[in-house]
Formats: sequence, structure tokens, C-alpha cells
Amino acid sequence: MFLLDSIIKDARAYSRRCTAFALSVLAAGVLAQAVAGVTPASAADQELGVYPPWSHGENNPVTARGLEFTVPEVDNLPDFHGNPIDPGLSIFVGGNYFFAMAPLVAAFEQKYPELKGRIYYETIPPGLVAKQIEMGGTITVGNMTWTVHADVYAAGIKKVESMIKDGYVMAPAVSYATNTLTIMVPKGNPAHITSLNDLGKPGIRLVMPNPAFEGVGRQIKNSLAKAGGPELVRAVYETKVKNGETILTQIHHRQSPLFLMQGKADAGITWQSEAIFQEQAGNPISHVVIPDEYNATGIYAAAVVKGAPHPVEAKKWIDFLNSPAGLAIFKRYGFKAVQSNSTD
Repeated sequence: MFLLDSIIKDARAYSRRCTAFALSVLAAGVLAQAVAGVTPASAADQELGVYPPWSHGENNPVTARGLEFTVPEVDNLPDFHGNPIDPGLSIFVGGNYFFAMAPLVAAFEQKYPELKGRIYYETIPPGLVAKQIEMGGTITVGNMTWTVHADVYAAGIKKVESMIKDGYVMAPAVSYATNTLTIMVPKGNPAHITSLNDLGKPGIRLVMPNPAFEGVGRQIKNSLAKAGGPELVRAVYETKVKNGETILTQIHHRQSPLFLMQGKADAGITWQSEAIFQEQAGNPISHVVIPDEYNATGIYAAAVVKGAPHPVEAKKWIDFLNSPAGLAIFKRYGFKAVQSNSTD
């Protein structure tokens, strides 16, 4: 115990010294990473629950955890869940519903108790998860590299269909839930954001999903164009990026509530489900509804990965997503069941 206390004390001391590459554990438990110019979290940030995981360990389905060595700002890997060694089912899911995975896995394990504690899943952005599949399931985070062969790939339906076309995932792409966009703001909406057009105003600071690897970027640009034409798209994603008023996410839009709670941004577009989750979790986050005529709908789908080690279990998971039990969990966060197989 003395050795563990010493290790933790040394790690925390090291974290405080890293001012040149201060580690920012990003929203909802995104990977701790070195970000030049970012200072360590304040005590106020910790009290607000800004530093994840907000799930209080519920997103780790492993039953025997062994030595606990989790030091915030040093080795937090909350986008990687469970034991990657010989899992009974591996799910690679785009991080758009990371908050729903814990209850989904728990309900699935109740139905299939033989898989309890043997499910591994990742919740990084769909484009990055796809890249990991393309590279044989190998990923490197800091000083650690491991390989997991995915059984299920879940993301926006267009990305899943693209992976089918490229030969990494097998048809069919099974759709199960839909989502819409919203404007996420700090509680109380101090910048008085009322519409998408407000986001283009000078002085309004934004945190926006990075279109380079976030599929939601396409829907966001479409919504901005509906509301304010190409000028609004350029203002948000070009002009404000250049002048520093738009922060582009480095991992995925789970970072947005973190920056809002830290006072680094006034607003940001995310999926509605994420704002609802943050509000339900008791974090100082609110949202501004985007009218239907300017909004966009995302359709989520899943498919079995080609060469999946556990294709039977993969099919069971995909069927579960479309079951009443699975859809009831999605409904908690504002998702809707897919009414047809149309794409967006």
C-alpha cells in the first residue's frame, strides 16, 4: 500500500510540473492528452465534475479489476472499456452515445449472463474507430499499444455503409435509432444564444466538432447553411477558427461540455442526446432547440465486422439494439427508434 501511495504521489507531482504540455482530460472522460498552453484543472473544475468519468466506474464492465491505478490527468482512458484480453464480444462504437453504453451493456448482460464481464468496447469517434479496424484493431495511446479485433462496428449509417463498401464490415447495415442537433450552452445561457445565426456573431466563442473525423460535422454544416447560408458556415468553421473564436474538438464533441463548463466557450452544436445526458447528470449545461426546418437527423446503424471473432454474439448485440429493452435505453436520452431504413 505504501508503494502504491508513493507511485500515485509521484504521478500527481509530475502532472503539476507539466505546464508546457498540460494534460487536459477532456469531456466525459476523453483520453488524457498533452495540449500546449492548457493549464491543469482548478479545484472549481473538479467540484463541478468537469473531469470525467462522470459514470463513476459504471462504464467498465469487467468483474475482476485487479490493481486500481487511475490518476486523473495522467492515465485516464475512459474511451476504452473492459478487458481487451480474450473478450467474448468486442464493440467498436462511435462515441456519439458513450453515455448510453453502460446501461446498454448491463441490460445485455442480464439477457446473456454468459457474457457478463467479457464485453470490451471503445467509444472514440466513428472515423477513428474505422481507422483502427482498417489497421487490424491495433491502437496506441501514450506508451501503451494493444490489439482488439472488433466484432461490431456502430456509427452513422453512411459511415457503416462506407465500411461495407470498402470490405471491412459485412452487410447489412442495421439501423436502430435517430438523433437531432441542438445548441449546447452553459447553464443560464449567459451569452443569450437564441438561434444558429447567433453563432456567427463576432465575440461569440464556440466549441465545434471537427469535420476532419466527426461525421456530425456534415450535418452541422447543412444546418448552418439552412439557417444562414454559406456565409454562416464560413463564419463558424473558417473565420472564427482563424481568429480563435471557434475551438475545434481534438477527440470528439464530448469535449464541448467541458469547454463550456470551464468558461472557454459560449456555445457549441452537438447531438441533442448529449445535452440531455449532461442535464440529467446534473452538470451546469443547457441547450437551445434548433427548429425542425434548420435541423438535421442522424441515423445510427451497426454491422458485423468482417472476420469477427464472435459473429454470433455480434448479431445478438445488434438485435438487442433494436429490441424494446435497447430502444427504451436510447429513449431516455432523446433518441428515437428508426421508422424506416432511409438514410441521412
